[in-house]
Amino acid sequence: MTKRHPLTLSSGDNNIVIALNDNEAGKLFTNNTRSDIGSEAEKMKIANTINGLIVKFIRLDVNEEMNADMLVMERLYPLDYRAYESQKRLLWFDVFEDEIEQLHQAGFAHRDLRRPSDMPGLRYDNIFLTEKGLRLIDVGISALKTQVGERLFERFIEQEKKEMEEFRDFFLNR
Repeated sequence: MTKRHPLTLSSGDNNIVIALNDNEAGKLFTNNTRSDIGSEAEKMKIANTINGLIVKFIRLDVNEEMNADMLVMERLYPLDYRAYESQKRLLWFDVFEDEIEQLHQAGFAHRDLRRPSDMPGLRYDNIFLTEKGLRLIDVGISALKTQVGERLFERFIEQEKKEMEEFRDFFLNR
């Protein structure tokens, strides 16, 4: 994408996220990614019925200014976890771990807790600390057990558990 929107919050390979207002953010999909937007919206809606860990889906829309399909979601305001004592961070992590387990039990794997080392961005930039605790964004590559089957889903869960251990160390010991 060559055109940068003045309200950009973040950007990825095929999309950008912009602030729409104080409560909503829009993930703009370009380059014929319509199937991606629908799939991401459906997975987000499913996760939202399980618990409040995944950013809340609001609606699908169009951004005329950027000529892009748009997934509208709740706007999160990340906090710097380093400003909080380790005891409080441990409590947040414990809740986060329980909520991840609830998602797994319900057949949902996020699959993008930690960025691959060859991708730009921070290691755990899909995990936000907010006033409500730890939250997850970007369910684009997430997987539903009903879609991928038992064996592949279990493999995703194993990897996610490893990433959780790494994130635990990162979050609690920095």
